[in-house]
Amino acid sequence: MKKTLFLIALSVLILCDLRAQEVATYRLTLDEVVQLAQSDAPDMQLAKTRLSNLYWQYQSFRADYRPVIGFNALLPALNRSIQSITQPDGGVFFRRQAFMSNNMGLSLRQDIEATGGSVTLFSGLSRLDIFGSMGIPNTVSWLSSPVTLEFSQPVFGFNALKWNRQIEPLRYQEARKSYSENAELAAFTALQLFFDVLIAQLNVEAAQQEKSNADTLYEISKGRFEVGRIAETELLQIELSVATAENTLAQSTLNLQSSMEQLRNFLGIQRAVRFEMIPPTDIPSFAVDADKALQAALQHRSVITALERRLREAERSVAEVKGTTGPRINIGAAFGLQQTAGNFPDAYQNLLDREQLTLSLDIPIADWGKTRARREIARSNLELERMNVSQERTNFERNVILLVQQFDLVRDQVQRALRAYDVSRKRQEMTRDRYYIGKIGITDLNIAVQEQEAARRTYISAVRNFWEAYYNLRRNTLYDFANDRPLINLPEGY
Repeated sequence: MKKTLFLIALSVLILCDLRAQEVATYRLTLDEVVQLAQSDAPDMQLAKTRLSNLYWQYQSFRADYRPVIGFNALLPALNRSIQSITQPDGGVFFRRQAFMSNNMGLSLRQDIEATGGSVTLFSGLSRLDIFGSMGIPNTVSWLSSPVTLEFSQPVFGFNALKWNRQIEPLRYQEARKSYSENAELAAFTALQLFFDVLIAQLNVEAAQQEKSNADTLYEISKGRFEVGRIAETELLQIELSVATAENTLAQSTLNLQSSMEQLRNFLGIQRAVRFEMIPPTDIPSFAVDADKALQAALQHRSVITALERRLREAERSVAEVKGTTGPRINIGAAFGLQQTAGNFPDAYQNLLDREQLTLSLDIPIADWGKTRARREIARSNLELERMNVSQERTNFERNVILLVQQFDLVRDQVQRALRAYDVSRKRQEMTRDRYYIGKIGITDLNIAVQEQEAARRTYISAVRNFWEAYYNLRRNTLYDFANDRPLINLPEGY
């Protein structure tokens, strides 16, 4: 009884383990593979992380233009020590000091984008306790600054806020467009892996069919050889064809397994799966207008935004050199109310004006041409960047026009390759039938089989070239011409 229960339990465990090892099969179209790649592929997760990083950099930039509220305090600062004290007559004596100070303040600071200056509104309170000794009593004093308005303004200086306002939005816009480009790059890579699996799958099917045909032909040829209708050399040639078909089938199966594994890794699928690709037999007939493709590329591609950003950065470098090498003047002013008293309430009575005004100058007189050299280098870099940007933009536009022209050519090639494949299949079938009835020799049959296989591969290659050309055009324009819509693919919140 115990042995029976053990065998039953073992059988259940084995059955569960076999079911756990069952390999799931995915029958997928090209569109479904592309959708999987653009949603769950590890490459898209990395692209989303990069976009998130740049998004928070952009939020940090935006915060630079908002007011900053701060609180500062020193509670307490105690000092008991012997210090050197300068006397009214100029002499210096060491005296023991014992005091404690407490300070706190609340500030509101706003940078001014238009001028590069800053305005600060401040309110503070300080208390000073001096500890007496040798009969001298303790003393307490308060210093209040209920409100103080401070202003700082550089003149002829470099205004980083102004230039950041021009550059940082371009950088973030470039990042958003780059994410959509990464999505299309994932689609293009998925397309290539899809056709790798599909072609390997079709090659296995063709190899299986060829192996079946070779076996049938070999059996027929053995009967003919036994009755003396064919020579031994022809039988050996057919036997060699059987061995070749077996090797081709084995290699095709290995290639299929390898291509499926590459696709599985790209899609981020952890468990073992099999893919059965559904061939995209319908070739869309929509036309692509070159001007429309160019306008879409100029509007949606990140490279155009990057070119504009690079120009702004070169112009910023020129302004920065001018602002840091010429005369530097800074105006500072402070207006407010203050009062000091021996107790807290009196420190806010009969407030006195506080007024400060400073003008600082830093004017270089002679630097032996260093300032001029730095400015000329910045101007030269700006002109060089302008020429590079102009050339890169021209090359970009030419590439888009070329992709449109190539797309029209590869679509025509598909129709011609399909026609040639249909003809080669009919010829191969007719040739095989004629060989079966002894009308032609094995050489003619082998030629027909090779021509049919070559036409099949050419047709599949033409279909692949068409879809690669289309997805490459999508990737370079970020526009879906089949559905007439932009390919702006962004996560929610960005």
